[in-house]
Amino acid sequence: MTDIPETAKYSSRRGFLGRAALIAAAPAATAILGPTLITKSAAKADAATVGDLPSFALVPPTSFGPALSADGYFVGQIHDNLYWVTDGFYQSMFLAGARGVVVVDAPPTIGHNLLRAINQVTAETGTPSKVTHLVYSHFHADHIGASAIFGDDVVRVGHVQTQRLLREAGDPNRPPPTMTFKEQHVLEFGGDRLELAFHGPNHSPDNIFVYAPRHRALMVVDVFFPGWVPFKSLGVSQDIPGWVRAHDIAMDYGWTTLVAGHLGRLGVRADGELQRQYVRDLDASVKQTMTSLDPTPFFQQYGPSGNAWAIFKTYLDAAAQQAAAPVVDKYLDKLGGADVFTVDNAFALFESLRIDAGTLGPFGIRP
Repeated sequence: MTDIPETAKYSSRRGFLGRAALIAAAPAATAILGPTLITKSAAKADAATVGDLPSFALVPPTSFGPALSADGYFVGQIHDNLYWVTDGFYQSMFLAGARGVVVVDAPPTIGHNLLRAINQVTAETGTPSKVTHLVYSHFHADHIGASAIFGDDVVRVGHVQTQRLLREAGDPNRPPPTMTFKEQHVLEFGGDRLELAFHGPNHSPDNIFVYAPRHRALMVVDVFFPGWVPFKSLGVSQDIPGWVRAHDIAMDYGWTTLVAGHLGRLGVRADGELQRQYVRDLDASVKQTMTSLDPTPFFQQYGPSGNAWAIFKTYLDAAAQQAAAPVVDKYLDKLGGADVFTVDNAFALFESLRIDAGTLGPFGIRP
């Protein structure tokens, strides 16, 4: 453990690394925050005590995607007339056909750059730029919060649960889908088709799989994070067992290209296998921790004062740290952010095993 004097000793190095990271992140941050806000943020960061911010390991070069344009986005061809768009943090996908464009997801951080990307591609291909259909992967605002920019003259497609949840939300930026399905639905556009499938709750109650068979491309959002460990708490997923199962379901598709909805690059099958192994390793480490970490010291320390929350907080925090440690060591040079979110991911999996799977560890049935 690093103590305070040791941290202070390296404050100048931390300051350099912090400013370097800020400069490196500026193009992507500007795409989200805008030049005015990022300038103000940079000034505040420079004025702040740099020792207040933690340092993390360098991100493996393979975690990064293509450079963004001056407008803050990248649009690339997946195969033939299937394209993807990213701002380095979020992703969208679209089919450019003879009768118009079909879009999957409209992240607000990409926003009007999605329209610019579509116009750029269709101008080059000589096909119509009009968006006829917008498919929702799920109801979360960070992935479809720019839906309104397409206006009313577009067919919005989503799961029945997506429609219900968006009606409840009442968000004008996310109009509910007008074309819905329960299990499977196929959208056909000339020689192309998008196969939409609901395989049960995972990241959210309505998250679907979108497969373009001619292009061998699968879009499933907030399950895989190519080149990176999963976002905090296993992608802040609402159904952890379903989220874990979604890995196997996705790998059963015949895709060669994965659009995962987040970060700056596409995925390949090796990315899917690597994350699936990360989750398996984390699961094994969490289960081992459940059997080896003795809760007695936590009860002895906080029990006399009757502070039940302190007992459980310190025990669960220690469990997450212990379970994460070997996984971080294994993946630090393989996946971006292994030292950033693995503790949070271990905590989420630990709790899911307790309350979802009934793997209670030291808190089993009292004899």
